[in-house]
Amino acid sequence: MFSRALLTGFAATTAGTWFPFRAAFETAVAQVTGLPAAACSRVADSFMEMSPHPDVEPAFRRLTDAGVRVVTLSHGSPGVAEAGLTRGGVAALVEKTLTSESIRAWKPNREAYLWAAGVCGVAPGQMAMVAAHSWDVLGAGRAGLTTGFTSGRSEKVFADVYAPPHVQGGSLVEVVDALLALPPA
Repeated sequence: MFSRALLTGFAATTAGTWFPFRAAFETAVAQVTGLPAAACSRVADSFMEMSPHPDVEPAFRRLTDAGVRVVTLSHGSPGVAEAGLTRGGVAALVEKTLTSESIRAWKPNREAYLWAAGVCGVAPGQMAMVAAHSWDVLGAGRAGLTTGFTSGRSEKVFADVYAPPHVQGGSLVEVVDALLALPPA
């Protein structure tokens, strides 16, 4: 469902329109299952039950121990990321939880990453984006961010049709360690 929701949002962006991720997700559920709107809404509510992957806590801890600010940037509605980070016991390691809904721009639009850098008060070249989706790395790189890709999720290899990430690894911890090993910009 997640991939279909992204396809719906990406297509809308390409066509010059916008709607929130939840609307795209509920539409995707309806398209695939034929369920009525109320049932699709209940499926979307399950996002509030998600928890971070096991490698998130040690990766975030490495960053904070190194004095690096941790910020999230998602498509989701405000509160969704916060709920998952709290449930996973890592909310205290995160300085900000940002959503592209705040500026009505779907990632991988450069605008989303540039906005996040602005909210954090840093130049894009002083920010890194780590993602498990090649398209997200593409957008961040096109916005001038340092990029990291983890193959430990749904995509096992980075899409070779895009410019490669600065670093990559099989887990979030491996990617963070590789980012921390990069020379200062």
